[in-house]
Amino acid sequence: MLLDAASLYFRAFYGVPTSVTTPDGRPINAVRGFLDMTARLLTTHGPDRLVACWDDDWRPAFRVEALPSYKAHRLSPDGGEETPDELGPQVPILVEVLAAAGLARVGAPGYEADDVIGTLATRARGPVDVVTGDRDLFQLVDDARGVRILYTARGISDLEFVDEAAVKAKYGIPGRAYADFAVLRGDPSDGLPGVAGVGAKTAAALINEFGDLAGIRAAVARTVVPKPPLTAAVLKKLTAANDYLDAAPVVVAVATGIDLPAVEGALPRSPADPWALAELAEAYGLQSSLSRLGAALGWPDGVLG
Repeated sequence: MLLDAASLYFRAFYGVPTSVTTPDGRPINAVRGFLDMTARLLTTHGPDRLVACWDDDWRPAFRVEALPSYKAHRLSPDGGEETPDELGPQVPILVEVLAAAGLARVGAPGYEADDVIGTLATRARGPVDVVTGDRDLFQLVDDARGVRILYTARGISDLEFVDEAAVKAKYGIPGRAYADFAVLRGDPSDGLPGVAGVGAKTAAALINEFGDLAGIRAAVARTVVPKPPLTAAVLKKLTAANDYLDAAPVVVAVATGIDLPAVEGALPRSPADPWALAELAEAYGLQSSLSRLGAALGWPDGVLG
């Protein structure tokens, strides 16, 4: 099981009230929520390995160079990611807790969690569940290899299981084509404009007719007599978007071969550092959440004191 960590701690932050605080009154809702989500996922789905995948770079330079609008609307005045004031201080605490618990956390300089997930899912020798609220990762679904998305749009207790059939049912395209579909349709949440005037239905029709973005662009180049779905109007729109279509695939495609060390991700039979974990539990009021996590992991009773 691969966790899109930022997606989950943002969901936790907005799903658990900020009135959930540390003993000295600081919000700890994102950490508590993340731990409780992880415990529920472990209990409900029973993975034998788990990795929290991290955004070491939420807006990588190679994507911004290709498309400057990429996530530009999320920039804070200091150039970082705009994050609620109550959330930012909780992220380092979560890092400490995961380390003391012994749960694997993996990031890569210059890459997003999506790329870590893509690489680990590609490397995996068995089935993979990817837990995320990010539709971009739908491009990884692979029935033959058992890679599916546990989509959190409705919450951890009501996950949407996304495989190739689900992508086909929802968007009318093969699962492997989701990245090209996103390029054409666009995604405002990532600052991806799409091809002006080409919506989801037209994007799906083009993909089903020509196979992929490369096939669509080849058809545009050779078409003399337009016909549906490559009508004269659509042909004009695609031609006008040439520069965008050159750049956008670099932004949308999840990297699947980045340089990562071997990651075992085995579930810890006991905390990696029980003393540190006990101190963190006491300092931040995490006893109940860590008890639930410990129960999901099968830790001995009393391991946190």
